[in-house]
Amino acid sequence: MNLRKILHVDMDAFYASVEQRDDPTLLTKPVVVGGKPNSRGVVCAASYEARKFGIHSAMPMAEAFRRCPHAVFLPVDIPKYHEVSLQIRKIFMTYTPIVEPLSLDEAFLDVTGSTSLFGSANTIGLTIKQRIQQELNLTASVGVASNKFLAKLASDLQKPDGFVIVQPHRVQEFLDPLSVERIWGVGKKTAEQLHKLNIKTVRDLRRLELGYLTQLFGAVGSQLYQLARGIDDRPVESDRVAKSIGRETTFATNIIDRDLLETELLKIAVDVGRRLRKEAFRGKTITLKVRYDDFRTVSRSHTLSQATDLDDVIYKEGCNLFKEVSLKQPLRLIGLTLHNLTDKVERQLSLFCEPQKDNETLTKVIDVLKEKYGEKSITRARLL
Repeated sequence: MNLRKILHVDMDAFYASVEQRDDPTLLTKPVVVGGKPNSRGVVCAASYEARKFGIHSAMPMAEAFRRCPHAVFLPVDIPKYHEVSLQIRKIFMTYTPIVEPLSLDEAFLDVTGSTSLFGSANTIGLTIKQRIQQELNLTASVGVASNKFLAKLASDLQKPDGFVIVQPHRVQEFLDPLSVERIWGVGKKTAEQLHKLNIKTVRDLRRLELGYLTQLFGAVGSQLYQLARGIDDRPVESDRVAKSIGRETTFATNIIDRDLLETELLKIAVDVGRRLRKEAFRGKTITLKVRYDDFRTVSRSHTLSQATDLDDVIYKEGCNLFKEVSLKQPLRLIGLTLHNLTDKVERQLSLFCEPQKDNETLTKVIDVLKEKYGEKSITRARLL
């Protein structure tokens, strides 16, 4: 049986590391990316210096500030991180076309068919890691294994700057000592249930029969049984299309004024539209999300007859959805997301196709101007 040769490459504290690289005065300092410390956002990334204070992703910014008031707090700069991510992807593609990005900072690579050209999977993994360091001045942790589950697990074990190989004949030796929390599907509640049964390691989990695990956890039980034995048959999907592209804004103070909120919707629609065009995607389903001051969250969706990447269409549909939302309470958050994405340009003959073509041309011109002169060089205004 020919085993796959899979790499999982995971950038170390990616957003924070890019900021430290670009500003050497931040090196050795605790850096928190997510916004101002008095904002109501959450931590998107924390440097390893900041993690020593217990700061981690998804932690409220206020809590991060409480733990480390002398940290450097920076806003999120997605365009910059996206550009670096594309540079990393270019390195990956040198060695295999079978790349499955999970996010801007991690990806699976299937190098099974690449070994005759570039050497063993271990050699390819180490070469990629070294090139990221030498060419981009960033560190990555790499896991090498026969499947996605083991490769991702391996890349996380010796962070930062890790390189872990799981030999096919030593899979159980690798897995058995690990805590059950390392297994995909074992969240807080599942872990608590397992701990009550005195199941704390993968070795303990492996001793349970399939029927018993299925009785306890349903379909997840079968998954736990397989993963505890290092079994994962999922292929690396190089043609995986992004599930959604969106953006949301959390306000510094709650807003109830509909005009102000629609102005914010326009900014969001323009940003989402530009990201769709840059990624060469169009979306059919538009979802509006709002969160009230009492944290109650409401969403509304509409599916278009034709996929779009145009700001005007996204904004118009967003406003239509917004009309369905009650404003008896102020909002703390608003956002738009495009789902049901396609990278194929869908054309539908219509008596009204010319205005849309003109709109597309104008949109492309605006994109070029922003790319050349900066985001603030030209802005869209609401028509009153």
